[in-house]
Amino acid sequence: MRAIALLLLAAGCASQEPNTDWRVAGADPGNTRFSPLDQINTTNVGQLQVAWVYHTGDLPPDGHGEIQATPIVVDGVLYATTPKVAVIALRADKGTLLWRFDAFPNRPTQPHVNRGVVYWVDEGGHDRRIFFAVDRRLYALDARTGEPMRSFGDSGWVDLGAGLGEDFSGTYLVSTSPGVVYKDILIWGTRVGEEAGSAPGHIRAYDARTGKIRWTFHTIPWPGEFGYDTWPLETFKSAGGANSWAGMTVDTARGVVYIPTGSATPDFYGGDRVGANLFANSLVALDAATGKRIWHFQTVHHDLWDRDLPAAPNLVTVTRDGSCAEAVAQITKSGLSFCSIDSQANPSSRSKSVWSRRPICVGSTRGGHSHSRSSPRPSHGKRSVRPR
Repeated sequence: MRAIALLLLAAGCASQEPNTDWRVAGADPGNTRFSPLDQINTTNVGQLQVAWVYHTGDLPPDGHGEIQATPIVVDGVLYATTPKVAVIALRADKGTLLWRFDAFPNRPTQPHVNRGVVYWVDEGGHDRRIFFAVDRRLYALDARTGEPMRSFGDSGWVDLGAGLGEDFSGTYLVSTSPGVVYKDILIWGTRVGEEAGSAPGHIRAYDARTGKIRWTFHTIPWPGEFGYDTWPLETFKSAGGANSWAGMTVDTARGVVYIPTGSATPDFYGGDRVGANLFANSLVALDAATGKRIWHFQTVHHDLWDRDLPAAPNLVTVTRDGSCAEAVAQITKSGLSFCSIDSQANPSSRSKSVWSRRPICVGSTRGGHSHSRSSPRPSHGKRSVRPR
């Protein structure tokens, strides 16, 4: 996809309704991606006209550039990232530039894709910040001016490579999806390499004011932690991946953050990581305030096929046995959608009649180790896509 502009479309309707903010990339912390606005509907969508266009000016000389970011809108201001992963603030009604922040203004090319920013405001409404990541840096900007908040980390940013337990300064580590906020805690994931020697995908939570790490969840467990026995001994020192690159979801009422993770590394060979490899390929529910594990559900045991969980989960309401229930739903690359009817309960224990660990064909691989002997599959229902 090539993109050098942000477009806003407007309908020629006489009546004007109050604006509704879109403060989170997924519309709300539950990632519902739903808007109550109905001014644009099936009767007038064919009459839409371009209201304004803003050109970022970031298209590289070779003509290849893209914007993957979902803009957010807060109090009439649109915040987004550009192909060069600069942050811009525009008047949402006119497309007028209010400010632009570029951490690397002299870099001509796009360093990596970026899917958006995070907005945070303190309880008093005075401290308003935009958080975003470029390369290994997680920045805090003043939402009004775009200037770095000097009280956050090292004069406005923290190093996402710090606090991982080992020195991974020479490995690939960036952030492509925005994190989430819970009260004054900023929870962030990373994208890492897919080869042997890659960095681990541990989840860090930062103080939204100071940038100090409030808690860390080891997606590759350390000694004494749950799941440590699903890896060979001492593997935590060298294993990588199990990172959350696709985004997260927060249940602000319950104080739970739901984190989807990717595969362990290397992607297509597991001879050096025999075992189920928790918490790779898992939906993990953590206490958002402390980072303590509440439950997890691993969708693929000992992944050898790069079956990352590719999107943030959705908080939904489902009808079951004639009554409504809160649930968390997670899609997968395999075409299966996993759903926990009670969003505080482990799907593997609460939905035994729906999900089971079925035996799978076991084959020998290079190095003599075997695939996992089971994998979660639905007891009934159909795939959302046809397997190849």
